[in-house]
Amino acid sequence: MIPIKDTVPSKTYPFVTIGLIVINSIVFLFEVSLGEDLNQFLMTFGLIPLRFFHQIEVGKYPIRRFIPFFTSMFLHGGWLHLIGNMWYLWIFGDNVEDRMGHLKYILFYVLCGLAAGTTHLFTNVNSGIPTVGASGAIAGVMGAYIVLYPKAKIWTLIPIFLFIQFIEIPAFLFLGFWILMQFLIGTFSRSVGPSQGGVAWWAHIGGFAAGAILVFLFKKRKKHEVRRYADEYHPW
Repeated sequence: MIPIKDTVPSKTYPFVTIGLIVINSIVFLFEVSLGEDLNQFLMTFGLIPLRFFHQIEVGKYPIRRFIPFFTSMFLHGGWLHLIGNMWYLWIFGDNVEDRMGHLKYILFYVLCGLAAGTTHLFTNVNSGIPTVGASGAIAGVMGAYIVLYPKAKIWTLIPIFLFIQFIEIPAFLFLGFWILMQFLIGTFSRSVGPSQGGVAWWAHIGGFAAGAILVFLFKKRKKHEVRRYADEYHPW
């Protein structure tokens, strides 16, 4: 299933969402320009669980050990990786930003990315593969979306053999199916052995869960909720 657009209009301009798309795109163009040095760059700034835990074990605590938690969420492994992530961010990010406000949304996005990275770290402790991508943070945006707009419709492209079908799917079904697939594939991948690269399924799950929880702290109250609070606690 490929989401095309949602049916919820934004009331504010998504400055942060667009900014994140631009930043990720510029960083990727920089990656492409590195040529043969790209692998070393990804090994330095990608999140590698084995390296992280090894440095803890031997008693080394440099600040740079934590830098990949931040840098990895702005790196991508290829054009399709980048385009797919930015497409999902564009569809779901503007509405979440609208409900949180620009500044809160920035902090929310970063925290979801950190939660995703931490989840990947502890579910792949022996992996020496650098993990990169914004998908964990974007999964957090999707987790917030399903809480804020469960009844919104997602116009979705569904390829069926040689035919292409467009249908509207409620957000709670589209995103619910998405996170279910992450869980099922992530569980299966762990049952067949340690991860040797590919998709960081559990990072998606961790980011999604963080977004679904943090949204209650970051969302702005609607006017009718503020009025109800005032009537209940300040009945003057």
